[in-house]
Amino acid sequence: MASGFFALLDDIATLMDDVVVMSKITTKKTAGILGDDLAVNAEKATGFVSSRELPVLWAIMKGSALNKLIILPIAFLLSAFAPWAITLSLVLGGVYLAFEGAEKIYEFFVPHEPVKATIEGTDTSKESQLILEKKKIKSAIFTDFILSVEIVIIALGTVLGKPILFQVLVVTIVALIATIGVYGIVALIVRMDDLGYRLVSFSPKEKSVSKFIGNFLIRALPVVIKSLSVIGTIALILVAGGIFVHNIEFFHHFLGVLPSFVRDFIVGLLVGLAALLTVKLFKAIKRKLLKE
Repeated sequence: MASGFFALLDDIATLMDDVVVMSKITTKKTAGILGDDLAVNAEKATGFVSSRELPVLWAIMKGSALNKLIILPIAFLLSAFAPWAITLSLVLGGVYLAFEGAEKIYEFFVPHEPVKATIEGTDTSKESQLILEKKKIKSAIFTDFILSVEIVIIALGTVLGKPILFQVLVVTIVALIATIGVYGIVALIVRMDDLGYRLVSFSPKEKSVSKFIGNFLIRALPVVIKSLSVIGTIALILVAGGIFVHNIEFFHHFLGVLPSFVRDFIVGLLVGLAALLTVKLFKAIKRKLLKE
């Protein structure tokens, strides 16, 4: 009896060790989307008065947690009864990620008139500000839902064929990291400037360590957000390319002489540009038909 109990404990310990190792591998595979998720949410949480940044971020985080509560059970059911649907979802999601990355590159070279959605500094009433705030939160939660689907599907794709309990543990851990980790870092990022202002006002001296650090943090915030956006775009294309290379036979042998990350980027960019061109043509045809 005792030997059986200790054997059970040993099996549990082995399982958890395997889960931790696989969680690390899976988190690395989803790092590209996590980086984009981080950049998107850092951008969404800015533009509010200082006192509203954290409440808005908390509302988005709760929406993100609800998204994953909806997505996870559906993903596990598909894994158990229709594993082919995971691969199909993975490839379709890869097309979307490639499209999003290519669209960001296109908009960088062909800029369009930005839509002003900043709430801070406007002369609207408190009710109007709350309405704008709710719209921005809904937009952020919707974007998070799309990214969460991709995170869960990619995470699940790395453990397909494993026992269902193993899949549940690994993907749930990744989902928790994607929620708590990402939004925790976003909270630190959006408060960088406030910490900087406090450090600047901390010392009355013209030149001091606190003022130097404070000014650095204030100036660093927009640079950090822009850098995250660039890194996130590159990561999106790399992740998408990796999905195509590993799941589509043609791309698996495409440009095999190149280093894997270069091949992934080229494949992701080509598919993204093709998807972008298709969407642009569809919109142009739709506009023409509506005019007629």
